Amino acid sequence: MEQKWPQTLWIVRHGQSAGNVARDAAEAAGLGVIDIAERDIDVPLSALGERQADALGAWFGSLPAGNHPDVVLCSPYVRAHQTALRILAACRCTGAGCVLDERLREKEFGILDRLTPLGIKERFPDLAEQRGHVGKFYFRPPGGESWCDVILRLRSFIEMVTREYRRERVLVVAHQVTVNCMRYLLEQLDEGRILDIDRRGDVPNCGVTSYTYRADAGHHGRLVLELENFISPLLETGTRVTAAPDAPAAPKP
Repeated sequence: MEQKWPQTLWIVRHGQSAGNVARDAAEAAGLGVIDIAERDIDVPLSALGERQADALGAWFGSLPAGNHPDVVLCSPYVRAHQTALRILAACRCTGAGCVLDERLREKEFGILDRLTPLGIKERFPDLAEQRGHVGKFYFRPPGGESWCDVILRLRSFIEMVTREYRRERVLVVAHQVTVNCMRYLLEQLDEGRILDIDRRGDVPNCGVTSYTYRADAGHHGRLVLELENFISPLLETGTRVTAAPDAPAAPKP
């Protein structure tokens, strides 16, 4: 039986971004709009986010020889790309390349971009009510995406990974919703189970969720969950752990 999956797949959320910081400030001040000028794609890491990426890169560098990533597949958003490059630099994985893939981008928030939960309720009460009724998995804001839309593009991404990176060690650097939607696909979850995971807490910045290939899993071998939101690399270096939602997020149901 030929192995179609990577040998190891790590999925990492980017380090803390300037958008995460701005969102926290806006909510603490009771504001409806997050004060950040950049497009979502251009939002960079914060200084803490850079340290988080460096700490995670050092952990990857400490893995035994032959266990480092062979390739990094990364969202084109600046905060994710910066995280990937800092991880590669810190772990000195000189043989691994970094490939940008737009299918790993953040969920698009459309008309709700840069609004806090308060701002959404004030400006678009009908949308807030609709979202509460439909649920975040299926709700699509005007000009934006639902979780299902993200899952659809990730199906194509995973097919590419099984075609081009089988038996390799693959590191994916992306965003909170992307991490959860990848889990939905890889672990064959349903709406209730993935939203249960989401309700337990936000994905930590530079948290690692990883899978290892097992030939005896399923009928034809598959990836099996190994680590879930693993943050020991940050804790061991005294780097502050953060788990704020990305800036243009809607309230949880």
